[in-house]
Amino acid sequence: MKPDFEQSTDSRPVRRVLWQQIYTRLGKDWKVGVLALVLLSIASATQPLLAVIMKPLLDEGFTGARPSYVWSIPLAVVGLMLLRGVATFGGTYLMSWVANNMLLGLRHDMFERLLGMSDETFRARDHGRLLNRFTIDAGNVSGLSTEVIRVIVRESLTVVALLGVLLYMSWQLTLIVLVMLPLSVLTGRYFVRRLRRINRDTINMNAELTRVVSEGIAGQRVVKLFDGYDRERGRFAYVNARLRRFAMRAASADSAMSPISQFFVALSVAIVVAVALYQANHQGLTVGSFAAFMAALGQIFDPLKRLTNIAGASQRMLISAESVFALIEEPIESDTGTRQLPGRASGQVEFRQVSHRFADAARNTLDQVSLSVAAGQTVALVGRSGSGKTTLVNMLPRFIQPGSGQILIDGVDIGELQLRALRSQLSLVSQDVVMFEGTIAENVAYGGLEDVPEDRIRAALQAASLLDFVDSLPAGLHTQVGSNANALSGGQRQRLAIARALIKDAPILILDEATSALDNESERQVQASLERLMAGRTTLVIAHRLSTVQKADCIVVLDQGRIVEQGSHTHLLAQGGLYANLYRLQFQDAPNPSPAASSATGNP
Repeated sequence: MKPDFEQSTDSRPVRRVLWQQIYTRLGKDWKVGVLALVLLSIASATQPLLAVIMKPLLDEGFTGARPSYVWSIPLAVVGLMLLRGVATFGGTYLMSWVANNMLLGLRHDMFERLLGMSDETFRARDHGRLLNRFTIDAGNVSGLSTEVIRVIVRESLTVVALLGVLLYMSWQLTLIVLVMLPLSVLTGRYFVRRLRRINRDTINMNAELTRVVSEGIAGQRVVKLFDGYDRERGRFAYVNARLRRFAMRAASADSAMSPISQFFVALSVAIVVAVALYQANHQGLTVGSFAAFMAALGQIFDPLKRLTNIAGASQRMLISAESVFALIEEPIESDTGTRQLPGRASGQVEFRQVSHRFADAARNTLDQVSLSVAAGQTVALVGRSGSGKTTLVNMLPRFIQPGSGQILIDGVDIGELQLRALRSQLSLVSQDVVMFEGTIAENVAYGGLEDVPEDRIRAALQAASLLDFVDSLPAGLHTQVGSNANALSGGQRQRLAIARALIKDAPILILDEATSALDNESERQVQASLERLMAGRTTLVIAHRLSTVQKADCIVVLDQGRIVEQGSHTHLLAQGGLYANLYRLQFQDAPNPSPAASSATGNP
């Protein structure tokens, strides 16, 4: 699957920028972070002291030369472990606080950028990939970034302190250890590069898994009715198997790193033991010194292992960070307008020589389209699929930007208007009704209308022919609609959308196939509600069902991005052009329109 962010973490400058972005965010809580690092440093300092105790314990404690060691050394061990435990808890807790604070900020900025994306950009994105960034990638960045700091600081200090103990006990033996360590580091670098590639593939495949499962959930009825079980199982099995394969590759690389590193450490230990025995035979090393040296050397393995393993975690963090910051830095929709209309618009809309072509398209979606809509007029846009109807209407709220030409409301170029000012003059009712988790009242009085009084909500529902139904519900207006109001019928959802548009009371209305998915009875009810909504408003209607647009003041016929006909229903039928052909095609098998269509449109 092609990801929607640049895969460039092999570049050192890019990695450096990612590190800067990560730790700039962590730096916002630098005081807490510094306190956490101080506590972790204290915890690290206690570890080598346990090794140092071995020398006096063996050289003087067991010989009876220092009787006080009987109680002082055990107390020292308990005190050190208690101090270490408290410091570790405090440091780890504070680092988790920093990590979760960072996660809070990342998700906030990601969601703000998500809401600010242009419609074209948003539709071009893989929605599964977007969800993955919020659930997995952001968590990886915040959790692993603090983990990397914690491990690097604590384990590095531990290693340095233990090396100091080793040098103090025997610099000759320590040199042997230092010679062997680079071999372990070079081996680890190979596995780190391998893990980087695997982690990127895993993140992209996780997004694919999210997409496949989301489609399976959303399309479960289609799967059942069209017997798509085998196809969906196959898609899921493929993605699932690929994830397992990537996981096993990562596990093999991660697992191989430790034993190979430990082999070099073991080799150095073997050489150290041989040299230490030689020195002991020549009175160069006491038993206590050797025991302390071996205790420090034994303790150095775990921090070295964690430092080696953190390289893999840092690669996962960088891959996730690349994805997260790609979203945070995504360009938002252009809002260069500075003007506002003086109050409520009259509703006059004009398209002047408007053209548009989608990226990589072979031809223009719209080609020099000019159209004038008078205030309060209802204009229907009809034509074959792909003729440019939806593209033209989507330019009015600036969901899509024209390649050339102008669009004006009340004589003002919409490019000069602030986006909020422009969109406050528009309402939309579409075939795809979107409802949000919450109550009926919250969905009708949505967004900027959330403070309207309840009587206005009831009035809007009454005008949408839905109030009786709402009042019959146990909780009335405060009934939870569930996910996208799936508990309601299609007609009820459409009328909720109409009530939402009514309560906004915008002067310009866009109807995008608002009744195409309804049965005759629901269409009759919704059409009646729409007629009340359209009264006194400039209305642009997109329709494939020509029975729904016969009462429009003007019908505009588009074909291949151009206006080829316009006029009233009877005028266009008399012309015998494209509209008449489309009309005959729709009604050749149904010469008498349905009662719902006749009553809703005034069809003779």
